[in-house]
Amino acid sequence: MASTFRKSFLSNGVSELLTNSHPAPAQSASEAPFYRAVGDEVEVFRAAARRGLPVLLKGPTGCGKTRFVEAMAQELGRNLLTVAGHEDMTSADLVGRFLLKGGETVWVDGPLTRAVREGAIFYLDEVVEARQDTTVVIHPLADHRRELPVDRLATTMSAAPGFQLVISYNPGYQSVLKNLKESTRQRFIAIELGFPPVEIETEVVAHEAGIDCETARSLVKIGDAIRNLDGSPLREVASTRMLILAGGLVAEGLNLRSAVQSAIVQVLSDDPDVIRALGELVDAVLLRT
Repeated sequence: MASTFRKSFLSNGVSELLTNSHPAPAQSASEAPFYRAVGDEVEVFRAAARRGLPVLLKGPTGCGKTRFVEAMAQELGRNLLTVAGHEDMTSADLVGRFLLKGGETVWVDGPLTRAVREGAIFYLDEVVEARQDTTVVIHPLADHRRELPVDRLATTMSAAPGFQLVISYNPGYQSVLKNLKESTRQRFIAIELGFPPVEIETEVVAHEAGIDCETARSLVKIGDAIRNLDGSPLREVASTRMLILAGGLVAEGLNLRSAVQSAIVQVLSDDPDVIRALGELVDAVLLRT
C-alpha cells in the first residue's frame, strides 16, 4: 500500500498551493492567545456566551480548537479551566473529592466545581476519551437547570453568572465505540472548525513560531500537500500545530528540511516507505517554492 501511495502522488505531482497571498508580518510568538477567525465561529460563541449556552467544538487534531477557546475566554474576560479527557477520568476528577490534609478530611473542589462557583469557562477537551458515565455529570449543567449535583456533599450547586461549558472532539478520529452520545450532543450549540485557509494559516504559523512569512508559507504548502494526498495511508494529517512546531525549530536555526522531517514526517508515520514517500513529497514542494 505504501509503495502504491508513493507512486500515486509522485506521478500526479504536488497539488497547486498558495503562491500569491500576502499575510501580515510575523509578530512576537509571546503574544497569546492569537486567533484568526475563519467563519462565523466568533459570533456564534459570543451569542452562546450571552445566553450561557454550552458549546461543542468539532474539528481535526491540531486545528486550533483550544486556542479558539483561549481567545474567546480572554475576549469575554472570563477565567478558563481546561481538562483533557482520558479513559481513566472519573467524575471525582471533575467534581472533587475528600482528601486528608494535616490529619483532617477536607473537601477539595475539582476543576468543574471551581468553574461553576467562579462563573468561569470550563473546557473539556476530547470529551469522548473520557468514560461515558463520567461525562453524564455535565448533563445538568448543559441544559436549562445549569446545576451541578455534588453527591458527596449531598448538595446541588447552581452555576454562577458567566459559567459556560465547552467540550471538543475530533469526529474523524473517533471509532464507533468512542462517540458522543446523542443525549449529550443535543444539549450543545455546535461549532465546526477546520484547518484555516492558506492565507490565515500562513499568518498563524508565522506569528506562533516567530518566523518570517515566506518560511511560514512554505510550511503551509507542505501541510496542504500532505492533507490532499490521494490514497493516503496516514491516520492523521499535518495539523496547524505541527507546522508551528516545525517553524519553531527553524526559528532555532534548524534548516527547513530537517525541521519538517523531525516535526512532521517522523511524527505522522513509523512506516519506512511512508516516511520516504513523505520526504520526497516535502522535497518536491520545497523545489516549487
